[in-house]
Amino acid sequence: METIVNKVAESGIVTLDLAPFIPVDSIATFDLKPFLFREMILKEKDYRAALPEFDWQQFLGKHVAICCTADAIVPVWAYMLAVSYLQNTAASVYFGTPAELQKLIIEKQIAAIDTTEYADKRVVLKGCGDTEIPEAAYVAASQHLLPVVKSLMYGEPCSTVPIYKRK
Repeated sequence: METIVNKVAESGIVTLDLAPFIPVDSIATFDLKPFLFREMILKEKDYRAALPEFDWQQFLGKHVAICCTADAIVPVWAYMLAVSYLQNTAASVYFGTPAELQKLIIEKQIAAIDTTEYADKRVVLKGCGDTEIPEAAYVAASQHLLPVVKSLMYGEPCSTVPIYKRK
């Protein structure tokens, strides 16, 4: 009887799944639009009166993107004032869209990967899974790993696309 050999297992390829680095439920948005008069003007007195009454607990432990989705001129201090309410509730606060915040979080988390585990190894960045992985994650992971890996691939260990091989 012939022995079946798992060549993938013996290849020494290390798979890195980027899904754990993707914030799924931890991003929230604080939009100034509801605080505007006729979606155009921010009245300081009304805004200051509304903020203490706002439910800030919805942002507990979340990364919060502060923005204004209305086409209005919002003074800088209005964003700063929102941060003063979020500072003890939110995990972090960022000015911009939720997509921009997600990209920033992904890049920070990938930059914190300890590369010693991948040094001089054949690494494949997992290409399939239940979580959608944005292109920014693959770019950040490639940039972080290229200086240390023997080779970098994309896909699955049984079917990879070669990206880089140290010479």
